[in-house]
Amino acid sequence: MFIKIHRSYRTVVALADSELVGKKFEEGKYQLDVTENFYKGDKVTEEQAIQIIKRQVIEDATFNIVGQKAIQAAEKAGIIQKEETSSLQGIPFTLILI
Repeated sequence: MFIKIHRSYRTVVALADSELVGKKFEEGKYQLDVTENFYKGDKVTEEQAIQIIKRQVIEDATFNIVGQKAIQAAEKAGIIQKEETSSLQGIPFTLILI
């Protein structure tokens, strides 16, 4: 997985499965563009991702999460449940505003 933390007036955490970064998925009028610029940061293990997510929740961050492994890490970190995700071309994703 890749994780990238964007700092502005509010921190945005982008987490995506490595194999999805740089790809675009379309379904009807919807599009999911997993750009390298936004998602490609540090390569992390699931455990590292969980720890970063837990720290960033305390900081009141928002999260953009794409891919099965990334979604599972977010579930294990306790910030989402499976039914709170959507999918596009079979790729699960979610946006979390805490």
